[in-house]
Amino acid sequence: MEFWQHIYSNFNVIAFSIFGLKVHWYGIMYVIALLLALLLAKFFLRKFQLDINEKHLDSYFIWVEIGVILGARLGYILIYDANTMYYITHPWQIFNPYINGEFVGIRGMSYHGAIIGFLIATLLFCKKYKTNPWIFLDLVALSVPLAYVFGRIGNFLNQELFGRITNVPWGIYVDGVLRHPSQLYEAFLEGIVVFIIVYLARFKQSFQGELILVYAGAYSLARFICEFYREPDFGIGFVLWGMSMGQILSFIMFITALLVYICIKFKKVNI
Repeated sequence: MEFWQHIYSNFNVIAFSIFGLKVHWYGIMYVIALLLALLLAKFFLRKFQLDINEKHLDSYFIWVEIGVILGARLGYILIYDANTMYYITHPWQIFNPYINGEFVGIRGMSYHGAIIGFLIATLLFCKKYKTNPWIFLDLVALSVPLAYVFGRIGNFLNQELFGRITNVPWGIYVDGVLRHPSQLYEAFLEGIVVFIIVYLARFKQSFQGELILVYAGAYSLARFICEFYREPDFGIGFVLWGMSMGQILSFIMFITALLVYICIKFKKVNI
């Protein structure tokens, strides 16, 4: 356990450099996650014989990737960043990967902001091509969870989103303090466990859109649990009733998914 607990002292967040450009492990994990999500989508498209053209799917993933990046970055700035007003008055700095002339990449992404960007991109895409958004959303629910595992591993390798202080033997030392490897907890619960739930739900699916709602509910619960082991966001801390901002947003997401599910399931709305 000695090496594991001090892994951050023996691990470089930079995988390699190309012509002076530093490539971080987080970036590599992000690319792997994106490619895996697309490959899984194509696999499930064929496995369940969904009414989606494969070339159409490629275009859709480009749309939603743009939506996710924009939503995640803007969501972080509006919800978590301490310099919100600076970015509002200097919008060209939002995606500036340089600080004082040094390339550091784009830091600060919000999952819940990414969800909003993803949904907007999906609705715009389906409106443009006159397709049913629920089919695409259900496919995403199957494809994203396992890919998300690599995103959380990327957070771990990038030495960010630390866990709370602990004394468990598998804790990781961060600046001399032993903390939960909460990123790995999230990789397991929000990725692997959520995938299993959604995949099993597929075999009892009763309406289009059910899988994305199951995903939203399962992810929200998993995230809510993981937040008990994750250090509250810097500058925000605990917001209400001892809950972090991540827990509050997850609670809202869960209630929203549950209400939509009930309305559709019991035919109170049509899709």
